[in-house]
Amino acid sequence: MPAPTPRIPTTAGEGPMSYAIYQLARAHRARAAAMLREMDLHPGQELLLMHLLDRDGQTQSELLESVDVDHSTISKALRRMQDAGLLVREPAAHDRRVMVVHLTDKGRAMREPIAAMWQALEETSAQNLSAQQAESFVRTAYAIADAINSRALPQEEST
Repeated sequence: MPAPTPRIPTTAGEGPMSYAIYQLARAHRARAAAMLREMDLHPGQELLLMHLLDRDGQTQSELLESVDVDHSTISKALRRMQDAGLLVREPAAHDRRVMVVHLTDKGRAMREPIAAMWQALEETSAQNLSAQQAESFVRTAYAIADAINSRALPQEEST
């Protein structure tokens, strides 16, 4: 049985795809946040852990570039994760002002739980889609993201 279509506010009527993306992002973020809470993680921390699991010993700047968030957000996340015993930050040997981030054993132990969480979230997200629809959705989502990211923001266009 198909899910009911949400009532789109009239002011969003000219952007039904954008409204659908908003609803999708909101639902996905809420489900992911609930799953992460069960793992004692805050949203976004799993992404930092995944990047460190792929390559431990990155600088804060490298992580900042990988997850594309602002400096204060990543600093706060890393501080919380250090307080939770998932990682340590140490000054780089080549420049004491540069902080290098290393996983602890506890942080490395998060590999399987995070992978299982993402697999469960994927299964939930795709439960009403065929394999072909899911593959098409992924291609479409990246195409939309590329289109949005390649367009300058209005204030950037006028300068």
